[in-house]
Amino acid sequence: MSENEHHPYDVIVIGGGAAGLSAAVTLAAARRSVLVVDAGSPRNAAASAVHGFLSREGASPLELLAAGREELRDRGGEFLEGTAVAASGNSGEFTVHLQDGRALASRKLLIASGFGDELPDVPGVRERWGRDVVHCPYCHGWELRDRAVGVLATQPAAVQEALLFRQWSQNVTLFQHTMPEPSTLEREQLAARAIKIVPGGVTALRIMEDALTGVTLDSGRVVACEALVVSPKPVTGSPLLQSLGLQGGGPGNQCLKTDESGGTAVAGVWAAGNVTDPEAQVITAAASGVKAASAINADLVTDDTRLAVMALKGAPLSH
Repeated sequence: MSENEHHPYDVIVIGGGAAGLSAAVTLAAARRSVLVVDAGSPRNAAASAVHGFLSREGASPLELLAAGREELRDRGGEFLEGTAVAASGNSGEFTVHLQDGRALASRKLLIASGFGDELPDVPGVRERWGRDVVHCPYCHGWELRDRAVGVLATQPAAVQEALLFRQWSQNVTLFQHTMPEPSTLEREQLAARAIKIVPGGVTALRIMEDALTGVTLDSGRVVACEALVVSPKPVTGSPLLQSLGLQGGGPGNQCLKTDESGGTAVAGVWAAGNVTDPEAQVITAAASGVKAASAINADLVTDDTRLAVMALKGAPLSH
C-alpha cells in the first residue's frame, strides 16, 4: 500500500461495513484507486445472522464482510485495519490521519463509519445484545415468531414497537420500566391487540442454560419472556467528523445530513450507511454506499475531464 501523499488514492472510504465495502467495490470496479480503512468492530458483530438481505438471509455478518473484502481485493481495491481519527484538506487534496500516526492522502472521502449503540442500563442487556436482546422487528421478527417477546419501554415509541412485534407473536408484554404512563388511547390499542402492560422497572435479566427466560422487576417479581426488545440510543459523536467540520462536539450529535447522493456539506466528502440513517438495515446501507460511490465517480470524472482540458490547452500545437 502506497502512503506517498504525492500519489493519493482516488477515494479513501472510512468504515468497512456494508455501506463502505459496497461503495469501495463499486469504485474499484470503476477502475478507481480506493482504500477502505476500518477499525474492525462492526455494529452487528454480536448478531448471529444477517436478515432482509436478498439471497444472503441467515449469513453470518462477519462472513458477509469477509466476502466483501475479497470482492474488493479482486477488483484491485485495498483494505487497511486501523482507526481514522481526523481528516483535513479540501476536495482533491484530503489527508486522513490514523490513530497509529500514519497519514494517507486521497482526492475524495466517503464516511461510512456507522455509530455506536448506547444500551439501557440494565444488567445483562449488553451481554445478550444481538442474541435475545434485540431492537428491529424486521431484522429479528421472523426468528422470534410465536415466542414470548418483552418490550423494555424507555421512551413513548415503545408502544409502537410492541404493536409492531405483535405482528410476529401473540405473546407480547410491554414492560413500562422508565416510560411515562401510557395514554388512554395507547392503553386501548395495546388492549385491543392483547399486549400486556407490566408496571415497574426491570432490574435484571433471567438467564438459564445460556438463554433468556425472563426479567426481574424492582418488586422482585419475575415475568417470563424469551426475547427482550430495547431501543438503543445512537452514539454518533466522532472526532473524525468534528475535524472535518461536519459535527460539533458533545454527546448530543445526531446522524449526518446529506443530499440525495450522499454528499455532505463539505465538498468532496460523502457519507453513507448508518452514519446518515440509524435505522438503515444492512441491505439499505449497502445500497446507499453504491449510490454514493456512483456520485463520487461522476465527480472524479468531472475533475479528470477538467484537468485533461487544461492540459490540452497548455500543450504546444502539433504540426
